[in-house]
Amino acid sequence: MTSTTPAPRSADVPGVLWQPTGPANGRAVLVLHEAPGITSNVRRRGAALAALGYTVFAPDLHRAGRALDRDESHAAVAAFQHDPLLLRQRVAESLAHLCRACGAAPAQVAVLGYCFGGMAALEFARSGAEAGLVTSYHGLLATRVPAPRGGVRMPLMVFTGALDPLVPLADVAAFQQEMLDAQARWRLVMYGQARHSFTNADAGGFGDPRMQHDAEADADAWAQTLSGLAVMR
Repeated sequence: MTSTTPAPRSADVPGVLWQPTGPANGRAVLVLHEAPGITSNVRRRGAALAALGYTVFAPDLHRAGRALDRDESHAAVAAFQHDPLLLRQRVAESLAHLCRACGAAPAQVAVLGYCFGGMAALEFARSGAEAGLVTSYHGLLATRVPAPRGGVRMPLMVFTGALDPLVPLADVAAFQQEMLDAQARWRLVMYGQARHSFTNADAGGFGDPRMQHDAEADADAWAQTLSGLAVMR
């Protein structure tokens, strides 16, 4: 298995598009959803970024046309973990779709991913594709196809929780070594009290003690993201 991502197809990609509601800044953001699909957390982020002048697209990476239930979500994530090249292709198709929609070049597009979307964003970065910035929030860090030396062409911002059982510290250490070996431009921020889904204000209703919103970590990660977006070409 190689790390080459297939070329994006020309077909339209299903998802939600936000046009700038604030003064347009000529840049765009691809927001990648959590395991179930495009739910309220992604919609809040899309609206917030549109208010700052970005064109925003949240693709349906599952191509399901709806949010998945828990069992479906687990099966879909496991399938993409087994086939990361397919996941990379889905993100590449989505970025190409957004560029066509707004006329932006890939270097003017940031890719932000939450949970499963964070894993997807990092897989895309490992593919050697181009984007202005990739950010992962509580995304899974392990991969079957590590980045090759010199193969990460975009800056990375990775935010994770030290108490996240889905991202054990061994995976964090392995990811750091992978990025060092790849000679990537990367930043990893770990929040000592944060669990999985720490950016999602709805996490308390998931019925899963592994997942919990952390307002302080959420606010800090968002502030660092906005700073990164501000200096994007």
